[in-house]
Amino acid sequence: MDSSKLLIALFVFQIFFPCHMSIQAAPKNSDLFREYIGAEFNNVKFTDVPIDSNVEFHFILSFAIDYDSTSGSPSPTNGKFNVFWDSDNLSPSQVSSIKSTHSNVKVALSLGGDSVGDSYAYFDPSSVDSWVSNAVSSLTDIIQEYHLDGIDIDYEHFNANPDTFAECIGKLVKTLKNNGVISFASIAPFDDDDVQSHYKALWQSYGDLIDYVNFQFYAYDQGTTVSQFINYFNTQSSNYNGGKVLASFISDGSGGLTPENGFFTACSRLKSENKLHGIFVWSADDSKRNGFRYEKQSQALLAISH
Repeated sequence: MDSSKLLIALFVFQIFFPCHMSIQAAPKNSDLFREYIGAEFNNVKFTDVPIDSNVEFHFILSFAIDYDSTSGSPSPTNGKFNVFWDSDNLSPSQVSSIKSTHSNVKVALSLGGDSVGDSYAYFDPSSVDSWVSNAVSSLTDIIQEYHLDGIDIDYEHFNANPDTFAECIGKLVKTLKNNGVISFASIAPFDDDDVQSHYKALWQSYGDLIDYVNFQFYAYDQGTTVSQFINYFNTQSSNYNGGKVLASFISDGSGGLTPENGFFTACSRLKSENKLHGIFVWSADDSKRNGFRYEKQSQALLAISH
């Protein structure tokens, strides 16, 4: 077929099968492993964490928060983000070093989190446009200074309605992607009515810009069973339809399905159904004391031909 006919054929194909079809292909198994790091200031470093060269590995710095970081009682700053992670041990040069040592490593930052100082960290914008403008500017500076690749959204408390949250975060992610500042974005909801109403509104309007759903399955009750975990996973996969919902555990064992009680059994079952889109862990800070045993096991499971 000559090139002009090929171009016409491709053009016709695109008319009938446009790339932006709303039906997303079902996500498949993946070798993605993600780990939050830096929130607890216990001197954990990137180099402490075992990294399997056969997985895609994301560190997620916890957290950048739009609160001032200088006063004794932090207050919201309407999208002007500051670094609240352990930047002495997780500095720009250490980000560069871990990425140059391991070509499979990317590093992101997470926005929000549960608390700042002794208080909840609220999503508290003055207006959509002012928040987005401030957030794009301040986060671009931090992301470029720290050589980062993506962002994660982990606000858990809200002084704004779901539609405002959706517009602020959606426009932020869209702008950062369009500007080439980030290559991926994730969200980190959990099973709470207020939290879910905000993240589902974001998913409804901007789900095509969200690459991963770091669902906090460890926020379910301690003592979750394998079958309960699978049910929760399927429920959240339908809430975030078409999304890459990751399995997760908390390394201090305080909630959800723990590695000791069958987390890897559940992951193997999901993998057999082609639903294991990755695993994430909260957090490297807590895993340090057990020698990152379950990080090794998670990556070994993901590295087996996916």
